[in-house]
Amino acid sequence: MAKIIFEENNEEADLPDGSPIAEACEQAGVPFACTEGVCGTCVVEVTEGMSNLSEFNEAEADFLGELDKERLACQCRIKGGCVKLKF
Repeated sequence: MAKIIFEENNEEADLPDGSPIAEACEQAGVPFACTEGVCGTCVVEVTEGMSNLSEFNEAEADFLGELDKERLACQCRIKGGCVKLKF
């Protein structure tokens, strides 16, 4: 079981390994619009545990440019472990 911790409100969400993070992020207050990786409303900053998320995909590379600390929540899956996010 994997865990996401949202730093803004200290909410936590437990997810099965390999799950998309979008639903948990939306419930915690991350805004969503297109869910296709083109609008950017769901950009989150990963403050801890980037290696526990799926690899960057083409939609993220096209939108974010520099693949560093930010991710598109609609495009990520959590592989396991713990991830801390800011939104």
